Amino acid sequence: MSSSRREFIKTASVIAAGSVIHLNGLAAKGKRVAPNDRINVAMIGGNGMGWSDLESFLKNPEVECPALCDVDRNILNKRTDDLVKLGRPKPRLYVDYRNMLENKDIDVVIIGTPDHWHCLILCDSLEAGKSAYVEKPIGNSIAEINIMQNAVKKHGRIVQVGQWQRSQPHFADAMNYLRSGKLGRIRICKAWSYIDWKSAVPKVPDSPVPQGVDYKMWLGPAPMRPFNKNRFHHNWRWYWEYAGGELSDWGVHLIDYILYGMGKSVPDSVMAIGGKYAFPDDDMVTPDTMTAVYDFKDFSMIWEHTIGIGLGNWQRPHGMAYTGENGTLVLDRNGWQVFPEKQKIEAVPLQKNTGVGLDLHVRNFLDCLKNNTPNKLNADINIGRNVALVAQMGNIAYRTGERVFWNNEKQRFTTEPANKLITPLYNNGYKLPKY
Repeated sequence: MSSSRREFIKTASVIAAGSVIHLNGLAAKGKRVAPNDRINVAMIGGNGMGWSDLESFLKNPEVECPALCDVDRNILNKRTDDLVKLGRPKPRLYVDYRNMLENKDIDVVIIGTPDHWHCLILCDSLEAGKSAYVEKPIGNSIAEINIMQNAVKKHGRIVQVGQWQRSQPHFADAMNYLRSGKLGRIRICKAWSYIDWKSAVPKVPDSPVPQGVDYKMWLGPAPMRPFNKNRFHHNWRWYWEYAGGELSDWGVHLIDYILYGMGKSVPDSVMAIGGKYAFPDDDMVTPDTMTAVYDFKDFSMIWEHTIGIGLGNWQRPHGMAYTGENGTLVLDRNGWQVFPEKQKIEAVPLQKNTGVGLDLHVRNFLDCLKNNTPNKLNADINIGRNVALVAQMGNIAYRTGERVFWNNEKQRFTTEPANKLITPLYNNGYKLPKY
């Protein structure tokens, strides 16, 4: 990257004539951007949200995509075709992200891999001088998320976490109402995810590695084991070695807004129950049904998830609720409304969603990158770390069968069974980064 481009990314402003350039005025196709103003964005992991993120980045005229990385060459070929259909030139293709990071022209990496890879890739990307957009949850263990937070602080790069609801207008409106005090003292909050489109994962035998897949690279620091398609694309999230199940997957989006709305970052204790109640004999390891109760000392938060049932609290498949002495505010991706307690306050009808949250989130990241304003990120590494910690605590309470108490100063639990789950064991020659 030329020195002029480096200077642009650090200092260039998107403010012109006193007004911000809004997303609605941006379209990647047909817009000419000076070479020194371009931002080169590379994608690592393109089978799910990594590709969705890149599509959103490419809606902005200053973004180019010179490189793609995935351990599955079939995905690389598919995404190359997708880029060509969007009118983009063919990118350079990589299987090992470390080779891609040697490309000095890459400014930003999108990290869309399974969770167990996030920590290593982010740390390596920062050391290579890249900024990053990393999918949630930021890591797959408490040790990893703390390392990632420290790494961002050390390197000072712009890092946005993919909790894009932080950029969605109706969520901000709901928070403004919540902080008005009209609900009165809030004593209980809920967050939930009920998924009726997800069914069992039938057990299948191990099989040969599919052609074009670097399976050892996919495993990375996870334990070595034979290839099984259940643990590969998409379904990896139901196995502890790679992810944290529904609580880590959907939970970080939803619990994030409980923490945000209540001004909290860490609970005093957590207890959790659940299990494989819907599909006891299938191949998933993480629970398909789970309830976790978090004690924040002055209020409690309840997390619920169930796979195979779609109608949750207030007849919403997912959402958050803040129950105060005067009423309850219910919020989800479709909108928010208020139900009064015995007519103590006025009801608020459904206030519908406006705007595309992911696009707005990416635009916020690009603006912060160009202005070198990490303090204006809508979901910085600290936000990502805090909610990932809460999700990890719930999973650890479930896995130990204990009510776990957290010492925030020591960053440890008060019992050893829980502490043993803080730091993952890296395998296959990989080492946990030190920050």
